[in-house]
Amino acid sequence: MTLEQAQKAVDEWIKEHGVRYFNELTNMAQLTEEVGEVARIIARRYGEQSEKESDKGKDLGDELADVLFVVICLANQTGVDLQGSLKRNLEKKTIRDSNRHKENDKLKK
Repeated sequence: MTLEQAQKAVDEWIKEHGVRYFNELTNMAQLTEEVGEVARIIARRYGEQSEKESDKGKDLGDELADVLFVVICLANQTGVDLQGSLKRNLEKKTIRDSNRHKENDKLKK
């Protein structure tokens, strides 16, 4: 699925099942909440914190998909073409960072 297709699929889902988009501020709050859920899994599963029994069944992929869903909602309701934006962003990073990381001594350890 391309990002363009994902934006269309989310828009269709919202229209069919979600009634309407939540406003941008509500979606921003939801995005923060979903990122927090991802952070909790990462911190406990891959970090130094012990994983609680209640977190062991959590699916990181599902939580990341929740983040992506809300990002797509925000893009749709603000008129952002994510596919074009990501392409331009990668081009910018390539120009700006083409040698930066290769020359970073901190990454050579």
